[in-house]
Amino acid sequence: MSKAFVQVTLKRSILDPQGSAVEKALRQMDYPVEAVRVGKYMEVTLRDGLDRAEREAALEEICRRVLSNPVIEEYTFSWEE
Repeated sequence: MSKAFVQVTLKRSILDPQGSAVEKALRQMDYPVEAVRVGKYMEVTLRDGLDRAEREAALEEICRRVLSNPVIEEYTFSWEE
């Protein structure tokens, strides 16, 4: 089995009201924050028997079609070694 760690965030050009609310709260608590963006984190385990190219292709499609909205979000992923 292969485990991937996926992070989905809003594109920089998209306003992040949740991030803004967290940022405001942290500033009111006197934390020295510059900016906050809120996103999603997922762990995806793929079944055995896939080579590296098949794993990459499957996860790319999963991220693009299911885990993110490519119009407003972007994603990155890494693999457990």
